Amino acid sequence: MASTVSLLTGLSGLNAHSRRLEVIGNNISNVNTTAFKSNRMLFSTQINRTMSVGMSPQGANGGTNPGQIGLGVRVAGTQRDMRTGAIAVTGIQTDLAVDGAGQFIVERDGEQFFTRAGEFQFNANNEITTVRGERLMGYGVDDNFNLQEGSLSPVTIPLGTMTIAEATSTVNLAGNLNADGDVATTGSIIEFDALTAGGGAATLATPLISLDPAGAFAVGDSITVSGAERGGKSVQDATFAVEDGTETIEDFLTFLQNILGVVPDGGYAMGDVTGGPEDGSFNVDAMGVIQFIGNYGESNDLDLQTDMFSVKDTDGIAKSNPFSVSKTVDATGESVRTTFAVYDSLGTELLVDVTMVLVETDDNGTYWRAFMHSGDDTDRATFLENGERDGMFSTDVPLLSFDNFGRMTSPGSFDVELDRDDTGAGDPLSFSLNFASQDGELTAFSDSGGESALGVTFQDGAPLGVLTSFNVGPNGVISGGFSNNQVRTLGQLVLATFTNEAGLVEVADNLWRIGPNSGPAQVARPGEFGSGRVQGGSLELSNVDLGSQFIEMITTSTGYSASSRVISTADELLQQLLVIGR
Repeated sequence: MASTVSLLTGLSGLNAHSRRLEVIGNNISNVNTTAFKSNRMLFSTQINRTMSVGMSPQGANGGTNPGQIGLGVRVAGTQRDMRTGAIAVTGIQTDLAVDGAGQFIVERDGEQFFTRAGEFQFNANNEITTVRGERLMGYGVDDNFNLQEGSLSPVTIPLGTMTIAEATSTVNLAGNLNADGDVATTGSIIEFDALTAGGGAATLATPLISLDPAGAFAVGDSITVSGAERGGKSVQDATFAVEDGTETIEDFLTFLQNILGVVPDGGYAMGDVTGGPEDGSFNVDAMGVIQFIGNYGESNDLDLQTDMFSVKDTDGIAKSNPFSVSKTVDATGESVRTTFAVYDSLGTELLVDVTMVLVETDDNGTYWRAFMHSGDDTDRATFLENGERDGMFSTDVPLLSFDNFGRMTSPGSFDVELDRDDTGAGDPLSFSLNFASQDGELTAFSDSGGESALGVTFQDGAPLGVLTSFNVGPNGVISGGFSNNQVRTLGQLVLATFTNEAGLVEVADNLWRIGPNSGPAQVARPGEFGSGRVQGGSLELSNVDLGSQFIEMITTSTGYSASSRVISTADELLQQLLVIGR
């Protein structure tokens, strides 16, 4: 007798295989969906109709197996293939792929989602978002570009708007100082013809307004020095003001020392090698003749002439110049100068001169003084303070000593201060000047017929720069490149991993959310705690295998057709049964 059960069994086959075809169709349609994870349908048997549970062997009876008739098939569930798809390089900076386990974390309307589809883009706020607008989350940075881990925030890359500048903290120099050079014995000597006051010779304490002839100087006058040189290099023009009439000749000569970069008394408090009142000093003899003395070394030689002085009254009208200036002695001594740029905290470029002067030789080696100058120093003195001792910076000139083999024996590093008063920048700019570093060292070998050489091998600091590019590293760190060649950390991407990634619930737009069987999200930096690494400029492709999908489609079609034959055969039997009944 025909059974209606076979109709229901065939119907279950039709239903199960049609559902399987839906899964296969979804896989095939998403073959080009970024980071799509293929799905497969799993079947299971329906309950069985048991006619006998069987019998064990007994005596002459060999035993029997269970007698059961199946009642069809049903859908047991679906299973995701969470394996990583092939990674394709796109070259687009905002494209990101995860090579390994883990999901990007994105946020929409305060709700967290997860995705491996890394086709990200910028929004109007320079935030990285998905195509649908979900914000990519990660770790941000503070004002000093230090990562702020533990708190997720939208990843922001402000191209074209973020600017930075970096103050110089280190300058390394190297080269060779010619130990065969002439030892310095004198600085430039500039003489001013005899000045008188009240019929007698002037002294350092004589006020300028008291000088003869009467009216040579008056309150409100200004004395401008223009065109002076130190070591063949122009000195910035500067003006001395006669403000209240108490300004003395000594005040004016101190002004000259400052603007010409003459270190008072040679700055010889650091060490006891060479130095005396004739180096970097001034005096007025009994006849009222001013003798102004510069520092040792040819690179410190001064050029100061009568026509470089000009005097104007309070109305800006030129007056006759009472000074008659002549140079009587040139500065001597082997020396070399190099000029380099440093930067303050606002990125302003400041030029600094370092001059090395040979001051003595003995049985132990050679000794050199390092003079530092900068016309960009905001106080009047162009020689720079250096060599911090007892909590104070001084104008002592550092002494560098070298042994018989030309190797430095003294400390090869000291700090330098450059004043930045009222500029808005950090004041002062303090940086380390190093003559021995991994980039090279300063030596003092003989070089017959040659010259000393000194140059910068490294310096940090940078002028104003604009963020122009970025790069995402395998560890998720976002590095920004600025137009001043500086690189800074802008943030870090994080990945969420799950105990059972296949337990995530898929929602639209390549997004997932936590499911009851996925376990909680474990947030980690890429490469940590089992998470994969991030590959920038790339996308993960779908992991659908078209070949296997077509095979499954054929077997599904066969199963569907076969199930339909079961139904049609059962129907024929029923029809025959009905004919017999008539």
